[in-house]
Amino acid sequence: MAANDPESVVREEADRIAPALIAIRRDLHRNPELAFEEHATAARVAEELGRLGIAARTGVGRTGVVGMIEGGRPGPTLLIRADMDALPIHEQTGLDFASAQDGRMHACGHDLHTTTLLGAAAVLKRLAPSFAGRVMLVFQPAEEILEGAAAMIADGILDEAKPDYALGFHNWPYQPVGSIAYVNGACQAASDAFDIVFRGRSGHAAHPHQAIDPVVGAALFIGQLQTLVSREVNPLSPAVVTVGHIQGGTVRNIIPDAVTLKGTVRTLDATARDAVEAGMRRLLAGIETGLRLPSEFVYARKVPPLVNDAPLLDRVLGTMRRTFGEAAVIEGAASMGAEDFAYFADAMPAAHLRIGSGTPGRSDSLHNSAYQPDERSITIGVEALSRAALDILR
Repeated sequence: MAANDPESVVREEADRIAPALIAIRRDLHRNPELAFEEHATAARVAEELGRLGIAARTGVGRTGVVGMIEGGRPGPTLLIRADMDALPIHEQTGLDFASAQDGRMHACGHDLHTTTLLGAAAVLKRLAPSFAGRVMLVFQPAEEILEGAAAMIADGILDEAKPDYALGFHNWPYQPVGSIAYVNGACQAASDAFDIVFRGRSGHAAHPHQAIDPVVGAALFIGQLQTLVSREVNPLSPAVVTVGHIQGGTVRNIIPDAVTLKGTVRTLDATARDAVEAGMRRLLAGIETGLRLPSEFVYARKVPPLVNDAPLLDRVLGTMRRTFGEAAVIEGAASMGAEDFAYFADAMPAAHLRIGSGTPGRSDSLHNSAYQPDERSITIGVEALSRAALDILR
């Protein structure tokens, strides 16, 4: 390649700015902020974009930031998204730049994501005359509670810029640095939430016939719930139903008036999603009839499944193979975790990549208090996003 070739410049620029990016990441890591509280993070992002000559709009979706890089000639708009929020976890890494906020930590690597997109912004701003169209930089709040993307969309970012394509990414400690993973089709699950209150009649534990026991009804329902996955959903279509909260009763010898359950449903396709919700309603109706136990049921469909657009993903993967080599590009498995980038993927063709961040000699996992991703994944991510953008906007 020629010295002035854009693809040569990408790697040179990514390597040149790597120390500065690591410094930014460590500062963000030291000062984590929870969902919709990312005020200092957003201010830092806006400051860095301003330093690059990129106008930034803040307060989008409450604490989100949007920047735009105009290319050298007309063309499509590519949205690239990074999330910014931390988790309510007390850090146990012992790092010099560990969280200075008790009970808050970047245990999912969103500090890496924010920094990576800032790095890609620096590269793409330098190369703006060489591509057609524009790059929309979306720094999103509140991914961990699956509300930030919807908030930014409600603020009109898709109506104003009308992006044609979207790129998303996540650091992935289950792969080594230098690898890029992908999933064809649905790569992250839909996430739904349910709340149930069983309404019984309280009474003495020694005289259960004079009461209507919501504890027994709740226990029966939880057991039956698992049959929806094992006997009603196609075994080739993954589904997870989890009750994560149970509350009822105060002492051992009183049957309570009510028991509350809270839980989540994860599915990868619409048929399974519909089957689980309908099955839950049917089971509750049966318990009301059989045990004289009415219930209040709220089922909220939250985030849809994140589905990769096949033509766009194929194009991006071709770029990744040319950039990092065939062996570095790995087909992964779908995750039952949810990701609200799905809202962007619902609105336009989108591709979501997993950037290897596994640290040699460690077995880290996301949402862990000792999580220590390899910072070299930032440079890899900068190069991956920049090259993908240049190819899409060629």
